[in-house]
Amino acid sequence: MPSKEFYAKHKERYKEQHKKWTEENKEYVKEYNKEWREENKEYKQKYYEKNKERIKQKDKEYSQTDKGKKSHRISTWKRYGLICEDYDKIYEIYVNTWECDNCGIELVEGNYGANRRCMDHNHRTGEFRNILCGTCNIMRPDYESD
Repeated sequence: MPSKEFYAKHKERYKEQHKKWTEENKEYVKEYNKEWREENKEYKQKYYEKNKERIKQKDKEYSQTDKGKKSHRISTWKRYGLICEDYDKIYEIYVNTWECDNCGIELVEGNYGANRRCMDHNHRTGEFRNILCGTCNIMRPDYESD
């Protein structure tokens, strides 16, 4: 049996192999995870109750990181109907746009205000259109043809 040193030395190779296998077996992994979650529902609930404060603190800390903010933003877009092949690319456009594509006003960070940054998309097709201020985003018709 290989030693700990062997595994440590070849860790990256094993990670790549596992990543490749997971990509090639997406349906199997999805089904396996679904079954595991069902079988371990009670365990997860007990674990959460026992560790609630620690989990909440960890979630709060993660949500303040760049990775956490990106993850939250993209999941919000998906929930609102954005459909695209490369969410990372759209996110880069989003964080690097500081003027409204429609009226040219300077955009600000945050969830409130007339000049907050908004990701505009076609509600019928889910296709990304551009980055707008809150005012222009509200004024633009939901199903405007592109």
